Amino acid sequence: MTTNLRSGSLDAGRTAQAGPRVGVLALQGDFREHAHVLAKLGAEVSLVRRPEELAEIDGLVIPGGESSVMDKLARTFGLQAPLRQAISAGLPVYGTCAGLILLADTVLDAIAGQESLGGLDVVVRRNAFGSQNQSFETDLDIPALGDEPVHAVFIRGPVVESVGEAATPLATLADGRVVAVEQGNLLGTSFHPEITGEYRFHEYFLAKVSSRVRR
Repeated sequence: MTTNLRSGSLDAGRTAQAGPRVGVLALQGDFREHAHVLAKLGAEVSLVRRPEELAEIDGLVIPGGESSVMDKLARTFGLQAPLRQAISAGLPVYGTCAGLILLADTVLDAIAGQESLGGLDVVVRRNAFGSQNQSFETDLDIPALGDEPVHAVFIRGPVVESVGEAATPLATLADGRVVAVEQGNLLGTSFHPEITGEYRFHEYFLAKVSSRVRR
């Protein structure tokens, strides 16, 4: 697979019918890891850095990274308002870790002036599990993805403090804290499936994208 950062496109070397067009927000964070997973699953992937690129995709992934930096860069590059409009219009969006923070309607422990894109009827808390050296791994039971547990890696991740009526929890830790949620076209996880070889969340998201494309 080759990455063309100038055009924002990824070429997976596929000759069969192209899959759904999925963008990965490429302002900061581990966007390349998501892009490679999506391309491996058959999506036509592009790296999104400009507002006009949103019109070229059927779904969007917001990667892990630093949510406050992504917020600042989104505003700097004129992406904040177009992203909010796209989410409101029904664009399927999957946010991991920092991406979940950006999708949340309410963010606790945000830095001064930090804003989210919103859309998910949840309250999340930044860095809920502590610093980088307090990262951990665990297995999660997620019925929506089948019987086999999902191995999840948490790296300075957020936690969902409360879930509103519009959103649905998909996964919880043993202590009951919510770490994966869904709401219509939106999906969010506190952890990083893109770095563990666990592709089921990406497959679940691509099914959302394909369903919207077929309508």
